Amino acid sequence: MIKLPVETPTATLRYALAPDPTGIAAIEATFAAYARMMEILAEVAPVGANLVSLHAQAYETIRRETGLPARLVTLGLRDRANYAADAAVRRIPLDDKLFAIKGPTSLTISTVSGRVLVPFEVPGYVSGWESPFPAHLVSDGRGYEIHIAVKSKSAQPEEKTMLHEGILARMGRLLAAIASQTIDNAENANKVALVKQAIREIDAGADEARYALGKSRAEEFRLKRRREELDTETANLTEKIRLAIAENREDLARAGVARQIDLESQMIALERAMDFIELEIDEQTKALQAMLGARREAEARLTDLEQSLIRESQQETNRGPSPTNTMSAERAMAAIARVTGVPAASVLGDKELDELDRLHREKEIAARLERIKSQQ
Repeated sequence: MIKLPVETPTATLRYALAPDPTGIAAIEATFAAYARMMEILAEVAPVGANLVSLHAQAYETIRRETGLPARLVTLGLRDRANYAADAAVRRIPLDDKLFAIKGPTSLTISTVSGRVLVPFEVPGYVSGWESPFPAHLVSDGRGYEIHIAVKSKSAQPEEKTMLHEGILARMGRLLAAIASQTIDNAENANKVALVKQAIREIDAGADEARYALGKSRAEEFRLKRRREELDTETANLTEKIRLAIAENREDLARAGVARQIDLESQMIALERAMDFIELEIDEQTKALQAMLGARREAEARLTDLEQSLIRESQQETNRGPSPTNTMSAERAMAAIARVTGVPAASVLGDKELDELDRLHREKEIAARLERIKSQQ
């Protein structure tokens, strides 16, 4: 079998961030916590120490003292050899679980204060990428940027990472594609085609988001079942250890305690895995919701365009409503049925799905208004 080589990144994509004061405070606190993590590692073991033993010695201490996200601590252990405390440009390694593109002009970053939403611009590309990590949060003392490794193609892409990044990237592009300015700048004959193409891509992106969310939900279920099994076994061992002590069988009690310690170690690993999968589910759910919102926007835009073209055409001034609107409604109901998993019994006469979607949006609007009122 011929193994094709995997291309390494050859360029850097720059995202120039524009955080508000709250975002700046969260980012600076994260840089400070990351520096503290490196101090803890220096106290625990010399540079070049085994990564597994370093994780066992320092991980819990770092998490407790710094409050850094679990994923960032894991990356930081790998970054320890390359870290320079006195560097003019500060860097923190990132991956697709620590930052996410939320739209054409905003992204979120995981910090010690939780995930913060930050506007961004794209200054462009610079050549070269020498880091083993896919991205970095960078500060030169004057501003903040996220640098992302870019490569033209890869023979062996990682399925989950590419799927996650593909959904979010497509979402941003589609939101920009259906913006009023983009459509107005298109040629008259291409406006409807532009929106229809956006709708097709939204449907494909929603299917991808639903597929990824389903896989994450299944993994979450598997982890929860395993955790329940470990809890049950640990509880049973406690009773057996007490019985062994009562019967003066210290050898059996020691064996039971040793097994409990092993189970507790597995529980820690499961908890960390649960943290990661919950973060994935949150990101994938938001991506799916954004896709549905983009679908509604695109359908409304398509209807407006078609009605505008009908009014402009003198030959069709006396015609009735365009049947295209009916077809658009059918496509919209079909897309909602695919994404939600609830089949539409009758597209033309059954309004349950429309009503369900409307009620959900009104509930979210009411909840957000209450939060705003409570903050005033």
